[in-house]
Amino acid sequence: MASIDILNLENKKVGTIELSDAVFSCEVKSHLLHSAVRVDQMTKRAGNASTKGRSEIRGGGSKPWKQKGTGNARSGTSSSPVWVGGGVAFGPKPKKFNLSLNKKVRKSALRSALSMKFQSQELVVLENFDLTEIKTKVFDAVIKKLGLVKPLIVYSGENENLDLSSRNVVGVKTLKSEGLNVYDVLNHESLVLTKGSVEKIQEALA
Repeated sequence: MASIDILNLENKKVGTIELSDAVFSCEVKSHLLHSAVRVDQMTKRAGNASTKGRSEIRGGGSKPWKQKGTGNARSGTSSSPVWVGGGVAFGPKPKKFNLSLNKKVRKSALRSALSMKFQSQELVVLENFDLTEIKTKVFDAVIKKLGLVKPLIVYSGENENLDLSSRNVVGVKTLKSEGLNVYDVLNHESLVLTKGSVEKIQEALA
């Protein structure tokens, strides 16, 4: 089993924790990472784009002019797609872009993402991230002391002080361990796990 130092908010070592090889030292499968990110991004698409077809345009019920003798091109309705203000031919309609991965593949992709962060030394484990007050300045000072760049902070349980103190800091995201996903792990430069979240993640993925 691999191990990693546990730090406190003062960036001092307070212990070590063993990391499961099945979660943090497995083979990185790039095709699974690609699939997981694609599914995550596709399910966020609203799919609300909509246009009116010729049958939905108001008016256009009568023939604009007689078929022959006017010198104009023949026309049957003003709702035709060739008319300004007419219907749109083959335009978009609301649809769902949802994709899915089965549970086994999702877990394997998340293990690959965690392993990649550990192998590239972008993983930090903290004893906890308990702030005494809700203050962005305090949170920002801790981030600078730990030397973190664009971190994803994962914790267990409730941590309102952390959530509210970090929400206005650019590039920072906080998540409960239950919400950990491949896209957020890859989208942030540093991955910060509390000791409690490591235990829950290993329990869920090992």
